[in-house]
Amino acid sequence: MIVESSVDLPVPPDVAFAVSQTTGDARLRWDPFIRRQSFLDGATVPAKGVRTLTRHRSGLRMVSEYVSYKPPTNVGMKMVEGPWFFAVMAGGWRFSPLPDGGTRAVWRYSFTCRPAWLAPVAERIGRVVLQRDVDRRIAGFARGCADPQVLATLP
Repeated sequence: MIVESSVDLPVPPDVAFAVSQTTGDARLRWDPFIRRQSFLDGATVPAKGVRTLTRHRSGLRMVSEYVSYKPPTNVGMKMVEGPWFFAVMAGGWRFSPLPDGGTRAVWRYSFTCRPAWLAPVAERIGRVVLQRDVDRRIAGFARGCADPQVLATLP
């Protein structure tokens, strides 16, 4: 299953990309999905192969690994540990320049559920729940791209 949401932003792709990779208080200002997020294994910045621990606002926990990290165009992650009902969970951002100097940001989740006998129902429910989640997250992301406090944290 795939769910996706997009938004056009009045900032260039490098700024949009940087906001998408904020951490700590800056991330919490715009991302309604997470309660906490941290790098693992001594990492301090995102990069291909880096793992993160994310605690969802509901309390669910997921360890993800960056499978791609190509500023300012895209980033992708896959779940390596997480809720039992996901057989596969991955997500990614894609940033494309717009003619006016802005950016089109697309956020996509790809997932399958388990066990196999429950997957047809679970994936229909998951599509609705995750679509709502990704829509809320990208709306928050758009607010973050206009938030002076978030923008002040960018390198």
